[in-house]
Amino acid sequence: MSLPYTTLPRRWDVLVAGGGTAGAIAGIAAAREGARVLVLESQGSLGGTGTNAWVTPLMRNVSGGVNLNRGLTDELKARLLARGDGAVDKNGNDNWFNPEALKYVLEVLLLEAGGEVLYHTSVVAPVVEAGHIHSLVVHNKGGLQALEADVFIDATGDADVAAAAGVPFHAGDEDGLHQAMSLRFTLAGVDLERLCTFLAEHGQWQESPRFMHFWMVWGKKSSLEPLFRRAVVEGVLEERDGDYFQAFSVPGRPGELSFNCPRIRADLNDGADPWHLSGAQTDGRESIERLIRFCKTFLPGCGQAYLGSYAPMVGVRETRRIVGDYTLTLGDILDSRKFEDAVCRNHYPVDIHSVKGGAKLLHEREGTAPYFAPDAYHELPYRCLLPQGVENLLVPGRAASSTFEAQSSIRVQQNCHSMGEAAGVAAAWAAREYGGTVRRVAGMALRERLRALGANV
Repeated sequence: MSLPYTTLPRRWDVLVAGGGTAGAIAGIAAAREGARVLVLESQGSLGGTGTNAWVTPLMRNVSGGVNLNRGLTDELKARLLARGDGAVDKNGNDNWFNPEALKYVLEVLLLEAGGEVLYHTSVVAPVVEAGHIHSLVVHNKGGLQALEADVFIDATGDADVAAAAGVPFHAGDEDGLHQAMSLRFTLAGVDLERLCTFLAEHGQWQESPRFMHFWMVWGKKSSLEPLFRRAVVEGVLEERDGDYFQAFSVPGRPGELSFNCPRIRADLNDGADPWHLSGAQTDGRESIERLIRFCKTFLPGCGQAYLGSYAPMVGVRETRRIVGDYTLTLGDILDSRKFEDAVCRNHYPVDIHSVKGGAKLLHEREGTAPYFAPDAYHELPYRCLLPQGVENLLVPGRAASSTFEAQSSIRVQQNCHSMGEAAGVAAAWAAREYGGTVRRVAGMALRERLRALGANV
């Protein structure tokens, strides 16, 4: 490699590229297994999608009323609840959380475990020889530096390290189009009591102002559609603003709502393209201005509301997906397939936010495939985290080996937690016992260790 970088004299057992949803958990898990761990993060906090992209609440992933993602996910929820930054509604949904608090909780868990984090650091390229990564060249205020480790975890979400190391990958659907991106925002100063009453009286029942969820998608029989249609006619909204609209209350932040929108325009759909990402920021903020005007004008309780925050990160649902030792398919999901080396169980629906319009949802409410049974679930094997062609690299999270359709089901945060925890344990074992070769970690033994740590596998 010709870049003028300096190799640091320190060395780690496990180097995690990306401290997001999967990466932060991977770092914690590896450190708890006794590994010397460094997590590299381009932002100034851990958590990625759940914190810096403000994706809240966690999407429920249950089978027969039982949470499928346990282990470190349970510990996160417990710590947030203890702070008053998590909540459980009367239906037992314990997935409500405050993204700002999650930044601190993840950091504390990593440091308590003995792990290290290096913020404001971007990965430039891996140094690879004969299918083995020797180091990662990174850039930060110290310039270009090479950091060495025995095992590497690519938790960038976009398989940046894997792709640069020559791992084959797929991206997008059969036409090369990716799922729609979003730029989330918050609306503060909302009279939640008044808004809650209005929504309940107009076809969207709410448990209470503490647990609010309301939505509108064109043609999906939302009670808010007439208001959206009127706003389009009056020039407050554009037609595309009704393609996807969703909002939630946030524990620990009274008077504030988190919006899972706006959807970024269709020609900006590749989160691995820097021009698309930059365009998503500007398009998103312009769209947010329209949505705030709509809320202030048409939703009682929002008249005195104001912009609370823009999410620092664009919400990216899908970019690169590695080709691993096993590729999870839609058939595996529908058949509720099980695996001896399973590291994650899932029953979240196939949820494709298509830039071609609308959302393709495979709901659990009807059908004849095994998937549609109320206590059904499929499993995701350890082999999906093993990229072809590199011996000391693991890729957990939304870039794991799967088809476009299957990825839309496994990409949600709690599944990324489970994959991250598995990758962290496996990386620590590989560094300690197998010279960094992650394929020598026995999937069945890994599964038993995860069970002992409280995972539901």
